[in-house]
Amino acid sequence: MAEVEVRDIRKAFGGVPAVDGVNLVCHDGEYLVLLGPSGCGKTTLLRMIAGLEHPTEGDILIGGHSVRGLPPRARKIAMVFQSYALYPHKTVEHNISFPLEAQGMTKEERATRVRWAAGLLGIESLLQRKPRQLSGGERQRVALARALVREPQVFLLDEPLSNLDAKLRVQTRIELQKQHRALHATFIYVTHDQVEAMTMGDRIAVMRDGILQQVAPPRDIYENPANMYVAGFIGSPTMNFIPVTVDNKTAKASGFEIELPRAPGIEKGVLGIRPEALDEHAREGHGGMDLKVEVVEVLGSDQFLYGTVGGDAITARVDPALKVSPGDRVRLGVDTRRLHLFDVETEKALM
Repeated sequence: MAEVEVRDIRKAFGGVPAVDGVNLVCHDGEYLVLLGPSGCGKTTLLRMIAGLEHPTEGDILIGGHSVRGLPPRARKIAMVFQSYALYPHKTVEHNISFPLEAQGMTKEERATRVRWAAGLLGIESLLQRKPRQLSGGERQRVALARALVREPQVFLLDEPLSNLDAKLRVQTRIELQKQHRALHATFIYVTHDQVEAMTMGDRIAVMRDGILQQVAPPRDIYENPANMYVAGFIGSPTMNFIPVTVDNKTAKASGFEIELPRAPGIEKGVLGIRPEALDEHAREGHGGMDLKVEVVEVLGSDQFLYGTVGGDAITARVDPALKVSPGDRVRLGVDTRRLHLFDVETEKALM
C-alpha cells in the first residue's frame, strides 16, 4: 500500500472553484473519509486522485511519486463507484477478472487471483451468478474483489453504500471495516453521511465549498470542532447554537445564564451545546435552563425534546423514561464541561 498526498490542489469548472487549495495526506494503510454535503468538492477531489479529473493547479503524490501526468491505469489505484459498475451480462467471476484480461494476464493467473480475492471477501459461492442474482451487499463485495485483484496501492470508494437500505448499510459498513483491517490497505472513502464517517474513518476530512475545514480522528472532530460549520455538520440532532453576551466568565442568553470554564476575552459569541450535554438533572451551581417543550421524539433508547428557552430554539436528549408532553416545561441541567464557544465573525472555535 502507499501514502497519498494532495498538495495545494485546485479545480475549477468554468471559472467556478470546485476544490480550492486543498492540502491533505492519507497515510499508508489509513482509512481516510472525505465528508461533506453534495457539491462540497469531495468527489471531485477523489476523481483527481484517481486521474479521472485533471487538477487546475497543484500536485498529487502516491507512494511519494507525482502522478499528475499519469492516466488512471498507471496510478496503481482501484476505484469502487456508487453504482458498483458491474457488467450485468457477465458472471461474478468474469466481472472480477475483467481488469486482469485487459492487462493480458493468462487464464490460469486470472483464475488464481480471482479465487484469492473471492476467498478473502467470502464470495466463493457466488462466482457463477450474475449481478441481478446478488444482494446489494454481495454486489459491493464483488466490486471490492474486482478492485482487489489488481493489487492496487490505494482503494478509492465513492459513496459505495448510498444505494443500500438502512439495515444493509449498517451490515456492509461493518464488513468494510473488517475488510480494511484484513487487507492493511489504504482507503480513501467519500460520503455525505456523518454516521458512516464517524464509524468507519481513522480520520475524517470535512469539506465545505471546496475548502478543507478540519482533519482529525472522529472523536476529536466531534468533541473539538474547529468551527461552527464542523460543529453543526457532525452530530444528530445538531448542536444547539445560542447567541450570547459574555461578561468575564458568564455567558448570558435571552433565557438563561451559564458559567464558562474560563474567560474567553470577548463580549459577544455563539454558545454551542450538544443535545446530550442537556438533561433533566439540574444541579445546583452548574447552570440550567427552563425548556418550553414543543415536540417530543421517543426513539427507543433515546428521547429528544425540541422547544425554546427565551427566544432560542433548543434540543435536549433526556432519559426515555421521562414522562413529558408538548406544552410542558422541563428544567434542564447543563454539563458545563462540554460547552463550546465560537467567534461571531469568523465562526472559529474559541473553546
